[in-house]
Amino acid sequence: MNAKRLVIAGHVQGVGYRAWMTRKATELGLSGWVRNRADGTVEALIAGDIASVEEMSRLCRRGPRMAEVSSIDEDLAELPEEPGFHQQG
Repeated sequence: MNAKRLVIAGHVQGVGYRAWMTRKATELGLSGWVRNRADGTVEALIAGDIASVEEMSRLCRRGPRMAEVSSIDEDLAELPEEPGFHQQG
């Protein structure tokens, strides 16, 4: 199992990014979470098989229809403590 922490910058709050990401991650069978941060970015932990994690990372570069992603910082991460994918906050 592979895990990554993503910090997604741009116009990503108030456009349904967290709900979109929760749907996509669930479709891909990923575990983890997504949340808004006070600085206007969206942070996520995604975990699963390598192909699904990479696909989610690729999808996040576009995001939902109203989002405008300017950058994504990615780091390797520890596996989430809970199964399934959850929207926080």
